[in-house]
Amino acid sequence: MTTSDDSGAARGAEPDSRIRLDIAYDGTDFSGWARQPNQRTVCGVIEEKLGLVLREPVQLTVAGRTDAGVHARGQVAHFDLAAKSLDQRSIDGNPANLVRRLARLLPQDVRVKSATWAPADFDARFSALRRHYEYRLSTHSWGVDPVRVRDTAAWARDADLDVVNDASAGLVGLNDFAAFCRYREGATTVRSLEHFSWRIDDDGVWIGSVTADAFCWSMVRSLVGAVMSVGEGRRSHEWLVALLSERTRASSVPVAPACGLSLVGVDYPDADSLAERNRQTREVRGPIAPDPGPRHTRDTDS
Repeated sequence: MTTSDDSGAARGAEPDSRIRLDIAYDGTDFSGWARQPNQRTVCGVIEEKLGLVLREPVQLTVAGRTDAGVHARGQVAHFDLAAKSLDQRSIDGNPANLVRRLARLLPQDVRVKSATWAPADFDARFSALRRHYEYRLSTHSWGVDPVRVRDTAAWARDADLDVVNDASAGLVGLNDFAAFCRYREGATTVRSLEHFSWRIDDDGVWIGSVTADAFCWSMVRSLVGAVMSVGEGRRSHEWLVALLSERTRASSVPVAPACGLSLVGVDYPDADSLAERNRQTREVRGPIAPDPGPRHTRDTDS
């Protein structure tokens, strides 16, 4: 599904008319990123306040459309406008001055951390090399520390960390993750999962780190639910590996709560490689055949 905030950059933009925004938000009280009628969304709120400051409508293109309840510390978006639109006394032609203006207008659960000129070929969505997510969960019998309850999921069962890491590593690689994704017409479910590992911090909170070139709808939360099921002993490694041969969403895969998930970073190539990266990303991947050979049980990069 492609929404209007994901339609790509305006055509024919001048080199100095594209602005990159680095954004953070607590997704608890938002109905996701993408604008929706009569819903409070991150995109809708930022576009409204930018429009007030710039005195013209603004349309954002985003690196990753997060679902309702999902957070971000490293979201990236861009928009186009005529450079003269910044010729206001409070902005003085410098997009960095938008940060202070927006800080006064935006609600406390969303912040624009930086605003910079971007090259004409920069596209927050199509230029991205990879996205980094983090998932936090607590297996404590008493639940979640109250000061972290908005970004940490309560997990009902304990699990074996080594088993969960082995299960996670077995999913790394170029695969069709259809079993882990909600259906979206016309969208590919072939993704390159580059890293998936877990650690437990000093407070006993599980922290999962997940990196891929891109993620399909509900993929990260489904990956979390699947590997935790294996770590709890409720599912086997064979069940998990067999999911990579499925070509539709698997009802046996549990979806972890949205509150534990945060987009923590997006990587981009240097300016000279942006146009080529945009071309590569727009090429829709075709189906891949299941790998009949043995799969890895350990992520050698971790």
